[in-house]
Amino acid sequence: MKIKKILIGVAAMSAAFLFAVNVANADTKEQGVDLSGDYQGQTAVFGQASDRFAIVQIGGYYDGSFHPQKYYQSQVASTIAQGKRAHTYIYSQFSTREQADQMLDYYLPKVQTPKGSIVALDVESGNPNTDAVRYALNKVKSAGYTAVLYGYKSFLVNHLDLSSLADNYPLWLGEYPDYSVTISPNYNYFPSYKNIHLFQFTSTYKAGGLDGNVDLLSITKNGYSGTTTNAVGATTVKTDSTTMAIKQGQTANNTNKHTTDLTGYTVKVNFTAKNWYVGGTIPSWVKGKSYTVQDGSSHSDRVLLGGILSWIKRSDIEVLQTKSQARSTSVSNTYTVRSGDSWWSIANTHGISMYTLATLNGKSINSVIYPGQTLKLLGSVNVATRYYKVQSGDSLSYIANKLGVTTSYLKSKNNIQNVNLIYAGQSLAY
Repeated sequence: MKIKKILIGVAAMSAAFLFAVNVANADTKEQGVDLSGDYQGQTAVFGQASDRFAIVQIGGYYDGSFHPQKYYQSQVASTIAQGKRAHTYIYSQFSTREQADQMLDYYLPKVQTPKGSIVALDVESGNPNTDAVRYALNKVKSAGYTAVLYGYKSFLVNHLDLSSLADNYPLWLGEYPDYSVTISPNYNYFPSYKNIHLFQFTSTYKAGGLDGNVDLLSITKNGYSGTTTNAVGATTVKTDSTTMAIKQGQTANNTNKHTTDLTGYTVKVNFTAKNWYVGGTIPSWVKGKSYTVQDGSSHSDRVLLGGILSWIKRSDIEVLQTKSQARSTSVSNTYTVRSGDSWWSIANTHGISMYTLATLNGKSINSVIYPGQTLKLLGSVNVATRYYKVQSGDSLSYIANKLGVTTSYLKSKNNIQNVNLIYAGQSLAY
């Protein structure tokens, strides 16, 4: 790859200085977005047709409080449906190894992007320390993902030994001069540092707000092995592993938009679309947006978009969700208790601890639940780390069963290498 050296100016406090960095063909680097919350809707939003990736927030952790992002799975699925690469990030406000465990034990089992893909820790608030952040990044890496540290250079330098972290983990740094709509990087504001792989160059990639990023060293290709063209002529990303969201995205991507009754489907208006079927220019604010199809069966060459009641050619849309996918949210927010259920069985099925589940619902694990009762599965909750003192004769499986957690959870939580090597008096976190 041809390397060219460019000079870029950096604003630092009130002074600016010039420095040289190597940027490989900076004008041809792939761009993409990061989706920072459920307010952006159930499907993935992009700024340009040429965008190749989305880094989707799975949720936030705030010193013991969880705030899951309810559209994470559907945003990942609809990214895949558009033939683009999906990755994950966690808003991470924590300061101890114990909090890192609590955060990652909750979120890592819920990651819907492929193994090898990015799972970034967004560290931009609170009082982080280097040991806890390094521990968390290593845990992400050990889980089989590409661990990346995101933040603003000034915050990270002031709170962490960023140099030592950057020696081992790639950085994703954000820096931009203003809030004007910006569709390409302004390298005059590039935050010079070693091992930067991703540059977030704007929070207004499009009017109304959207984070825009450039992949400097192709890190967003991790977890993916190129693209192919499927049977209906759509670009399809090839993933190194699969998840429910990936399967949903590929199902939508494989839909033949020309022959399928698209009523109830979610579709995106292509950026390249020019005119409505009946004439008239399609406004720029419509392009790239998603709509539910109100009538997708009356005509073979067009569909009626709900909300704006406009006919558009089938060739000018892209399927993001099938009818069944569109009817449901990405992650069920509630669960209806069935006969034989317990706090443990419900929590284990949904990948959370029974203590978190009980706290979410204003209960304790000793509270009685009954068939037909509706329990919340998502929401903000504070769950303190608990400890169990090992008694003579205890085994890890016995303790796990007693506490209502899994053996693997205790093993991971306490960094136990051999499940047979625990001792009386040992304190186990759960």
